[in-house]
Amino acid sequence: MTELPATGTSVTQFVVVFMAALVVALAAMPLARQVALHTGMVDRPGPRKIHLLPTPLLGGVALYVAVAAAVAVFSDQVINQLASIVIGASLVSLLGLWDDRRGIRPLFKLCGQVAAALLLPATGVQVLLVPVEWVNWVVTVLWVVGITNAVNLLDNMDGLSAGVAAIAAAFFFLLASLSGQFLIASLSVAIVGACLGFLRHNLNPARIFMGDAGSLFLGFALAALGIKLRFANVLTVSWMIPIFVLALPIFDTTLVTISRLRRGLNPLTTPGTDHLSHRLLALGLNRREAVLMQYLASCFAGMLALALVQANVWEAYIMGVALLLGGCYALVRLERLAPVYAGAPDSAPPAAAPTTERTGASTRPSSGVGAGRSV
Repeated sequence: MTELPATGTSVTQFVVVFMAALVVALAAMPLARQVALHTGMVDRPGPRKIHLLPTPLLGGVALYVAVAAAVAVFSDQVINQLASIVIGASLVSLLGLWDDRRGIRPLFKLCGQVAAALLLPATGVQVLLVPVEWVNWVVTVLWVVGITNAVNLLDNMDGLSAGVAAIAAAFFFLLASLSGQFLIASLSVAIVGACLGFLRHNLNPARIFMGDAGSLFLGFALAALGIKLRFANVLTVSWMIPIFVLALPIFDTTLVTISRLRRGLNPLTTPGTDHLSHRLLALGLNRREAVLMQYLASCFAGMLALALVQANVWEAYIMGVALLLGGCYALVRLERLAPVYAGAPDSAPPAAAPTTERTGASTRPSSGVGAGRSV
């Protein structure tokens, strides 16, 4: 892929792309809210939910439209080079919209995500870790599907998933623009603008949720950006950079998976208050503080990713081991808190934590693979 230098013209285009996404998102959210209420695309209150009014679920569609509008600012060359990312992200977003509306089986959702992920290596957007092509394809699909669902699973508290996605995209923008990778920087800044526009309506108390249509879209796009980001030391250091940038959703998904497996539960279909956000509530934080704490953790991991760019091999792996050990320590401490699982009456609720999971900002039961409303 040929990248354009980060010239003054590029800076102007970054501003235009960011403003286009931000303005469209701000303008589209109220319209999406009205359409959702009119069509019944809402998350309704229930005995296992804490919101009191039906809350629209089409915020993710408006977020997608905002990014698409910003991408339209690109030249034809940019659109062609980003085609596989845009098409794949659109497919998983439609899949999420279908699930928001009708509900689909976890296996079908997973197969759809794999099919969308396969578009990336088929068009040259793939992990390049080993000289064996099929291994790179497998790693690419596992990474994309894993991050797509990790961001989706993180969508369990007001402003959390969109805020973390905005922070991750902002660091991808910095990393790409500082190294002259114009295309990645442009798409990244579009995601930042769209997420900020969405957060205007999604911070606690939220007036609209993104649903699976938004969280799956963000997860797929961020995973693809992490793959396309390239540096000279790709085999020794730079493969770690997207892992650092997306460390928070990776940690949350790891925590949930280990917690459920340790209790003999299916990690894909078992509902429970076992996410990082729920455990922070159990430690005494309120919802806004829990979200802010995760924002700060994402920023810290992103700053480490910036440091990796200039690090030699030893420095990079020392930082990697330190982050891994810190994550393992936090995981062990947090996993000791007893979450509540549906169908498991012997589990005890953590203090001050709600007893449900949520889509966007609402709380609702888990039901399947990678559903923000689900797991």
